[in-house]
Amino acid sequence: MNYTEKDKKLIRIAYKDLLRPFIDNMNKEDKAAVRKAYELALEAHQYQRRKSGEPYILHPIEVARICIEEIGLGPTAIISALLHDVVEDTDITLEYIEKEFGNKIAMIVDGLTKFKDLNMDNLSPQAENFKKVLSTMAKDVRVVLIKMADRLHNMRTLGSMPPHKQLKIASETTYIYAPLAHRLGLYNIKTEFNDLCMKSLQPEEYKYVADKLQETKKSRNEYIGEFISPLISKLDALGIDYQISGRPKSISSIWNKIKTKGVEFEEIYDLFAIRIILDVPLAEEKLICWKVYTIVTELNTPIPERLKDWVTTPKANGYESLHTTVIGPIGKFVEVQIRTLRMHEIAEKGFAAHWKYKGVKQNQFNVFDSWLDNIRDILENQEGDPVEFLQDFKTNLYKEEIFVFTPKGDMKILPKGATALDFAFSIHSEVGYHCRAVKVNNILVPLGHPLQNGDQVAIETNNAQKPSENWLNFVITGKARAKIRSSMKEERRKKGELGKETLMRKLKGVKADFELNVDMLVSHFDFQSRPDLYYAIFKETINIQKELKKFECIGGKLSIIEEKAEQKEDKQISPKEPTHFRAKRNFTGKPKLMIDNQPADQFKHSLATCCNPVLGDPVFAYVTSLGEVKIHRNTCPNAEHLMANYAYRMKKAEWIDSDNTDFLATLLITGIDGRGVAQRITGFITNDLKLDMRSISMDGNQGFFQGRISVVVNNKDQLRKTILALKAMDGVYSVIREDQ
Repeated sequence: MNYTEKDKKLIRIAYKDLLRPFIDNMNKEDKAAVRKAYELALEAHQYQRRKSGEPYILHPIEVARICIEEIGLGPTAIISALLHDVVEDTDITLEYIEKEFGNKIAMIVDGLTKFKDLNMDNLSPQAENFKKVLSTMAKDVRVVLIKMADRLHNMRTLGSMPPHKQLKIASETTYIYAPLAHRLGLYNIKTEFNDLCMKSLQPEEYKYVADKLQETKKSRNEYIGEFISPLISKLDALGIDYQISGRPKSISSIWNKIKTKGVEFEEIYDLFAIRIILDVPLAEEKLICWKVYTIVTELNTPIPERLKDWVTTPKANGYESLHTTVIGPIGKFVEVQIRTLRMHEIAEKGFAAHWKYKGVKQNQFNVFDSWLDNIRDILENQEGDPVEFLQDFKTNLYKEEIFVFTPKGDMKILPKGATALDFAFSIHSEVGYHCRAVKVNNILVPLGHPLQNGDQVAIETNNAQKPSENWLNFVITGKARAKIRSSMKEERRKKGELGKETLMRKLKGVKADFELNVDMLVSHFDFQSRPDLYYAIFKETINIQKELKKFECIGGKLSIIEEKAEQKEDKQISPKEPTHFRAKRNFTGKPKLMIDNQPADQFKHSLATCCNPVLGDPVFAYVTSLGEVKIHRNTCPNAEHLMANYAYRMKKAEWIDSDNTDFLATLLITGIDGRGVAQRITGFITNDLKLDMRSISMDGNQGFFQGRISVVVNNKDQLRKTILALKAMDGVYSVIREDQ
């Protein structure tokens, strides 16, 4: 084999680490199958190395280890993880996998194997491949769990990748994998995803929070000890086994609070949480959890609105725990989480742990069966646009849910913001299709009425009722959107058939052959497909009888009349330029960039107005559908969507340091309102900081003001100094760069 002695030693150690946790619990057949999969992967990947330089085989071994130790899967998943890249990256075929390991392993490996040779013009490869994973997940959930382990190891080793690859992978992870980990109950993995993504996408902010946590570690631990000390004697008196510990919040969640609340690190009141884990019999879980809650709130003042009871009503992903926030010593807010050992294992290992306990509390875990049913509903329309599918699927990864009831008292779990029409589709597709009216708590409401926790909803149907396109504005769930689109496509297809008949008659009237000309007409009118042309003819957006007069028919084939062609050519030479191309920025200077290691002047490019990058910001280039290159910040609010769905359009972009280049940046300022505050701030910007302003708006209300000011700066460093200077002004509370 093509491995050095050093490689062999590393591989042996990794394989032993993989087997150690579960080798004693495996039967002979499983041991033999795992060994066989390992040896096949070892040989198949012998000529491959990762970007870091290490043997590639270490990757599938580590993915398998994560499946065992961090997710809690068994031998089938281990074998599949070891083999998950062999079909995609080597000469091993799926048929060979099926022959050697059986149908189940082959099906899982197939689900993890990316499509090859996708047509980039019509598909998003990322969305299409993810759709394939989820299609297989509907048959066996281990597919997506192994995919999560695969992505986790890739994220942990992301530093060996070039920066633009890191951006793509991190953005894709933030967009779909982190929400999916949350939905599957893999909280540790979700948190690690968010932190690792932030480390790649926002390295300066990540380092700032990490350094602050390190600086405050000693004082934080002392405070945790002071908080826990009086609890211990009270908990001991219960006579149960328990664990109590404190842990800091994740770096990404702390940064999100700093950003959204516009506060400094020192002003975040809940930097850590206390967790109490109880080892009690199943029948006593709720009672003991509430007893411990009583002890905590007797010693510390609770904040009632911060009580989250997920013990009585678990989250949609099965998460169970009591969360409360109390005022601890010296007035600090402390979050306390109370759960049992069983609840903790489910919270740590999510979906896999649920099946371990499924027989214990059968009714408790049908939430996942219901969720998988929703995924199957979305997957029914296999011919749909993959990006559209991914967006529909993403709405099923909601973090907050509401609980609503049928007239008979059956509970339905929906995402926060779901509407009456979403509820109708959650009951059954046919109920949604024919929904005529809705009553919420016995009051007639519009179809788009947002539901609240505890609402009782009654649906009235009529077989004559059909979905209309504006129904898409009334729903937020993936299932409802997919079903409405499917209905619209079917209706569009029927109308398109009528348009096709019209086209066939008109072509026959000018003695033109249908099959010889239809694709030419699709291209001529700039449609994506024949059905689009047929539908346009039905809707009369194209007057086909009038348009055919521009053609002549020779031997059954149409060709455009020369005179008309020349007029069309002249028209194309000097088109009316779209407004967004003609618009000029109201400040001078042109950014100097390299795009894909070439001077940016070779491309038609501009700065994206959604994030307004400035010199020094980490950026990427994105080629729009019109062929223009837009320069976005890595932290642009649209970056996740673009990278997850259209990464093949991304190009590497780097600044070339230059003087006399101006950039627009917008600052959001809050503070104490008072007479002349706007004049004071604008005067400071123009007179003291010597900066030009392009727009300003300020609102004051009850002693508080919010302002939005656009300033012209030369680079990121000047912008940072501007923010610090404005923060130092008397009466200014926070200054944040827009879309930070």
